[in-house]
Amino acid sequence: MKALPSRSDVTPEIFAAEIRPAGQPVIMKGLVGEWPIVRAARSGDEALVAAISANATPEPVMFAALPPEAGGLFHYTEDASQLNFTRHEAPLAQFLHFLQTENRLPQPRTLAAQGVQAGRFVPGFDHAHPLPLVPRGTTARLWIGNRACVATQGDDLENVACVVAGRRRFTLFPPEQLANLYLGPFELTPGGTPISMVHLTRPDLNRYPRFATALEAAVYADLEPGDALYVPYQWYHHVQAFETINVLVNYWWSPAREDLASPWDAMLLGMLALRELPADQRQAWRALFDHYVFKTEGDPGAHLPEAVRGVLGELTSRQIAELLADLRANLDPASTQKRGPLK
Repeated sequence: MKALPSRSDVTPEIFAAEIRPAGQPVIMKGLVGEWPIVRAARSGDEALVAAISANATPEPVMFAALPPEAGGLFHYTEDASQLNFTRHEAPLAQFLHFLQTENRLPQPRTLAAQGVQAGRFVPGFDHAHPLPLVPRGTTARLWIGNRACVATQGDDLENVACVVAGRRRFTLFPPEQLANLYLGPFELTPGGTPISMVHLTRPDLNRYPRFATALEAAVYADLEPGDALYVPYQWYHHVQAFETINVLVNYWWSPAREDLASPWDAMLLGMLALRELPADQRQAWRALFDHYVFKTEGDPGAHLPEAVRGVLGELTSRQIAELLADLRANLDPASTQKRGPLK
């Protein structure tokens, strides 16, 4: 694997004009080094816990607990029928106390509170820790735990991850390595998206041989407190946290139109409608998708007068809403309003 390059000159303007459009991961060295919570972390675990707990609400957060024999890897049981950890709830300050207590044991459990909405559970956090790189109003999320490995997964969102406390290693794979990552079930996942069945730190290449190809395409990023990482859309990433207390803040957002349908829903519908067709029919639909959806040959409606392009033109919010209504009617077995693919 190759080490990811880093930059120390990133401004909102550079991020918007150079980094995000390139669609490649980048380490942004020291980007949040002056955040108050990062300064507190430099004074030690006690100062860090006190800084978070001082403003934490009593509302319980969800956290995961993993037995010591799991080696810190949040994943599945051997037969993949269950997750290998349990879920619990506690106020954030109490969870931090649990974390400190657990870390004193000879063989501590792995504890992790993941994706905690900072503004909701630590009021004032967003104001005290601004990140001008991301769109205004983007939710800051806290990821707090001890030593752990989070299995390789992808997000259909843009992502900036900021290390507050502890050291982390991200290992990243480009989207086209999907087939070599051996993703697990869609129905049972640790966090809502499928994860790789391969343990990156000890891969079984006899069982998962194509993972060797994925590793050749992978890059890794070693992050210190104050560093940030841009994880582009649908780049798969594996995360290791190395210290007794690790804190990361991340931001997810999408520049896509908010009134569009979900790509995940489209893929699931494609599985239902296309995957079991005869091979020649699937090939025909591949050509249709390439032309009309992925625009591999350019704008599929460019040869038509603009007034008659309809779904082949730039859709208004009203047209999108009407198309979604038609799709819902067509998918509802009890509906009497079925009208074919289009009005």
